[in-house]
Amino acid sequence: MKAVVVEQYAPIDQIELKDVPSPRIEPGQLRVRVEAAGIGFVDGLKIEGRYQTKDPLPFIPGTEFAGVVTEAPGAPGGFEPGMRVMGMTRSGALAEEIVVKPEAVYPLPDGVAAEVAASFRANYLTALYALSARASLCAGEQLLVLGAAGGTGIAAVQIGRLLGARVIAAASTPDKRAFAQQHGADAVIDYTQTGWRDMLKELTGGHGADVIFDPVGGEISVQAFRSIAWRGRHLVVGFAAGAIPALPFNLPLLKGGALLGVDLRRFRCASPRCRST
Repeated sequence: MKAVVVEQYAPIDQIELKDVPSPRIEPGQLRVRVEAAGIGFVDGLKIEGRYQTKDPLPFIPGTEFAGVVTEAPGAPGGFEPGMRVMGMTRSGALAEEIVVKPEAVYPLPDGVAAEVAASFRANYLTALYALSARASLCAGEQLLVLGAAGGTGIAAVQIGRLLGARVIAAASTPDKRAFAQQHGADAVIDYTQTGWRDMLKELTGGHGADVIFDPVGGEISVQAFRSIAWRGRHLVVGFAAGAIPALPFNLPLLKGGALLGVDLRRFRCASPRCRST
């Protein structure tokens, strides 16, 4: 089969498509013919060896996929050859075939395209877990979404609206801000402009952001925390800007604020369904 293979950690443009043996299958597992695979920022970090955890070399990257079950020897859960499924796994999705345990997949509803199924779960589960389980976002609260046009950012915009928050989307270009508004943002901010915090203050009536969804990192994160509301919650989702910020400890003290980490991988591995995937 053909697969994307990482033999040495390197920039994405140096990774090659190669012919490799199909993965072995054991009783109780599923073989899935991959129709579509998602790729995101985390996949890029893993390929370059810059993620928090490193996959042993060589490895096939890719964590999200959708496809058709081709083998299911003794697999529980009612999975049979011919069933369409979508799934998440540690790695291996950027290949023509993948072998997983049944706990890694769900039946794919009729009418859902494979490319849709393979590209939404990581982003939307991250946003939902962050806003609901970690920040306990309430209806009527002010939600600031940094990097609002990115994968997790736009998911946070939509889920924030569904949870009843007033969503302020921060993005760096007019097209990105327009995109966020099209998907439900109540207001937008250009956080590349000096004085953007004054605009945030005006938009929130001097209250500040109750919750900050932050997949960006860098200096923008520290600036955003300075504008957090009393007892606000700042969600650390990632560092797309490349730099991990250092927050002065006096700021949480003065704001009564909380810095909350969001690691969907650990959340998934803590649940019984996902421990064995």
